[in-house]
Amino acid sequence: MSRRLTKRYLTLSDKYECQLSEETKAVAAEELRETENSRSQSLDALRQWMEQNPKFIAVRMDSNFLLRFLRTKKFSVPMAQEAIERYVLLRQSWGIAFNQLDHTLPTMTELINLGYIFVSPYKDKAGRRVIIYRPGVFDPYKYTNQDMCRVMAICYETLMEDEESQIRGLVHFADGGGVGFPHLTLFTPKEAVRIVKNGERTIPLRHKEIYGVNVHPTIKFALDFGMALISEKIRKRVKLYTSIADVEIDKNLLPQEYGGVMPMKEMIELWKIELASKRDILLLNDKMAVRLELYSEGAREGAISALRAGKNGCAANETVGDAMRGLTGNFRKLEVD
Repeated sequence: MSRRLTKRYLTLSDKYECQLSEETKAVAAEELRETENSRSQSLDALRQWMEQNPKFIAVRMDSNFLLRFLRTKKFSVPMAQEAIERYVLLRQSWGIAFNQLDHTLPTMTELINLGYIFVSPYKDKAGRRVIIYRPGVFDPYKYTNQDMCRVMAICYETLMEDEESQIRGLVHFADGGGVGFPHLTLFTPKEAVRIVKNGERTIPLRHKEIYGVNVHPTIKFALDFGMALISEKIRKRVKLYTSIADVEIDKNLLPQEYGGVMPMKEMIELWKIELASKRDILLLNDKMAVRLELYSEGAREGAISALRAGKNGCAANETVGDAMRGLTGNFRKLEVD
């Protein structure tokens, strides 16, 4: 009983009021099996389970938070339950890299101003937001892998608060120009595996289209390794190009520097306004927690956890078999060459 008494609800249960357009409702019904009835019943079932689950110390109970998991799991309550536990445990395991998601921190502000990762203010024809990545501007000698994890988490968590993005999903556009081997050394192969796997399986986002351009041949092996780790469904959505002109995306969605209309600097400033509007709720998420002692060591250190803060940033402990040994061999070969 004491456990029930010490549990904190960071946000209270609310009566969901649907403010979605008819078009978005239709997408939700067709792709996610979301109806007024399924939504109401699933929210009730999740909240009852969370109230009775002794593993939770503090958790959000608002509809927005719970629906992101129901939507990514197409309203399978058991799968959403597992996803929520994994997500909260992931945050604790990731430590600083997945907490203090404050875009006003000096390093985060620097990376956002550089245009390392930001979101276009425009939506595509399917009503989806476009995340723009420019990893080449990330100085691997100045910034750490924790910095990289955190600034990306700020972006994703902000988008997760948007119901339209929860339902319609996201488009990714990455410019690999300027990325070289030093960027790869920010993460060990073990860490890279954890990032990729948890990025797809644990973070409640729907990845609909992924475009990449300017991938340098020297890091092609690392890209191939990463592609082998993601599901076939996501792999089929990845398209790589050698020229920006060839990318099959509406260029108007992109910054002026990539053929669009709005200058990148203006897009970034608009994105910072959006980040500011979600800052408080992102920081509140830091208070979510589960009782680690109720999980086995394997659960805490294995698939459910992701990165653990270490001396040089994100550290991990996982054996990934032949694929990782092959990647390690490639690292060694490049170092010798």
